[in-house]
Amino acid sequence: MNVATEFKARKVIAVTHGEATSDGAGVKMTRLIGSGAQPPIDPFLMLDFFGSERAGDYIGGFPDHPHRGFETVTYMLAGRMRHSDNHGHSGVIDAGDVQWMKAGRGLIHSEMPEQDHGLMRGFQLWINLPASEKMSPPAYQEFKAAQMPVEEREGARVKIIAGAGTAGLIGPVRAPHVDATYLDVELAPGGAFRQPLPAGHQAFFVLYDGEAAAPGDAGPQLFQALSLLALGEGEEATLTGGPAGARALLLAARPLREPIAWSGPFVMNTRQELIQAYEDYRQGKF
Repeated sequence: MNVATEFKARKVIAVTHGEATSDGAGVKMTRLIGSGAQPPIDPFLMLDFFGSERAGDYIGGFPDHPHRGFETVTYMLAGRMRHSDNHGHSGVIDAGDVQWMKAGRGLIHSEMPEQDHGLMRGFQLWINLPASEKMSPPAYQEFKAAQMPVEEREGARVKIIAGAGTAGLIGPVRAPHVDATYLDVELAPGGAFRQPLPAGHQAFFVLYDGEAAAPGDAGPQLFQALSLLALGEGEEATLTGGPAGARALLLAARPLREPIAWSGPFVMNTRQELIQAYEDYRQGKF
């Protein structure tokens, strides 16, 4: 006898709405991970959402600043960002594009808006690197919107940035050290999204447009944007669009479970490595 398998849905175990903050040259944003309200979710260190139609909120951008020991992931929803670094790498991230940058042993880079009016909207995520990768050479993975596969599911449109969908499509970004999943999900009103995830991976939704329902201890609960929905253990992540539909990110990854020594733009494993990072930066070794 064949019995249909029902996957155990991951329940929402915590909800946060972020904290207003600013970074770079006064760019206003909402910090969803990495604040007092929501500490890091191993291996995710920090997640910022920026979104404004007021140029004064973002036009200062992020002038030259150093990084070592982790990755930054910039995903643009609207607007345009030009980036460059001290190794001679430069380019433009347009709406729908992604830049997955491994800082590794160190670089100095900048991210500057290329417009002085109009909507600027997107996310920047910091992902920790394992100890074995922290002093590796810097590297980039950059993909235009058209290079990322899209799955049309019943009631949902899923853009696959990293990881795999359910129809054999695989995102262009490779992050084997944490086996990352990064999906941008558009839900029709009442549309249901289901995504299997490996056991043991940390996972969360970021609901950034509309309303959506997710399972909890007391049954399905409706959430509004802007919300981070941390998910507990289970076999799949599920989300259902509200009356006007919704858009959300699904992020998941294998935790590193390594010690963290973090100060400003440097994330290492020990205090001595952190001191060395500051010394190398002062001596111009980046």
